[in-house]
Amino acid sequence: MSVHRFRPGDELFQSSIDAMTSAPLRPELVWRTIPAPSRMAPSTWACTAEIIVHDEELASGRLVILHDPEGQEAWDGTFRMVALVQAQLEPEFAIESMLGDVAWSWVTESLELHDADARELGCTATRVVSQSYGALASRASTVDVEMRISWTPEVAEGAESPELGPHFAAWTAMLAAAGGLPPAPPRVSSLVPSHRARAPRPSSEEGR
Repeated sequence: MSVHRFRPGDELFQSSIDAMTSAPLRPELVWRTIPAPSRMAPSTWACTAEIIVHDEELASGRLVILHDPEGQEAWDGTFRMVALVQAQLEPEFAIESMLGDVAWSWVTESLELHDADARELGCTATRVVSQSYGALASRASTVDVEMRISWTPEVAEGAESPELGPHFAAWTAMLAAAGGLPPAPPRVSSLVPSHRARAPRPSSEEGR
């Protein structure tokens, strides 16, 4: 049974997704499809992904692609990308007042790197610093960053739908940047992370 929601007769969306998922991606990315939300648009597709280097998870996220043939005013288009990026950074970022600006640069530079033209681009970056005291004071401080991004992919002149491959690659580049990896073209492995990061994991209390 398909986990995606394709409106009957929406071959345009199906072909766009097929072309996107057949494009090469950077080798550190591990992704899988997940059930897509059913109320956000007539046709939807979703996946989760992690950036993994030497068996260590550096960043994680989720991507939802929406399609409404009638368009939606807030999108200014018929397609919409809705992305989540999460990573746990080293403690030094706890005092980095410009982290929000840095996170925003990960978004804009990733889109630019992959020639993913977008409009109605928005991002909310949240930083959470966790520091333990008392009997838990020995626990190291952690800094989690969460970015929620959405944008409308541009449609080339004369085309019926946007080319989604560059936008999918741009999202993976955002994950890689949050995980501390330098930009890398598809099929080229990166070298040393620019900062040490790992994807946030729920505490034992949260998992109960």
